[in-house]
Amino acid sequence: VSDLFCSILYRSWLTMQLFFKGIFKRNNSRLMDEILKQQQELLGRDCSKYTVEFANQDKADQVLNCQSTLKVLSPEDGKADIVKAAQNFCQLVAQQQRTHTDLDVNVLDNLLSSTNGFPDPDLVLKFGPVDSTLGFLPWHIRLTEIM
Repeated sequence: VSDLFCSILYRSWLTMQLFFKGIFKRNNSRLMDEILKQQQELLGRDCSKYTVEFANQDKADQVLNCQSTLKVLSPEDGKADIVKAAQNFCQLVAQQQRTHTDLDVNVLDNLLSSTNGFPDPDLVLKFGPVDSTLGFLPWHIRLTEIM
């Protein structure tokens, strides 16, 4: 966790994807407590400048609202967003606002951005045994540093 906050100090968003079958997502209150404890120890008064969020969680549940954000993702998070984006596109086609030939990377990217609300990651910290970019779309991570 210490390295995590050293990295986040210079970035506006940090995405952390976890491949532990949802262990951290199920215990997000424990993870949040540990992150906040480490944040307080490392940053002292500056800790209020950084936000920690879990993907697909209500905005009302956020702990802090400030400049930098740490997003915690699990493999399940992207699946629902892709389904929502597909449903939204199908509704646009049904309403004759789009045709099926309009679907391309930019259209899909815009539909996904409206559902998840965070930008392309600059840095992805990978925890766990899986060496994969699963859950990230290729055009989102083309410039991402993966550690």
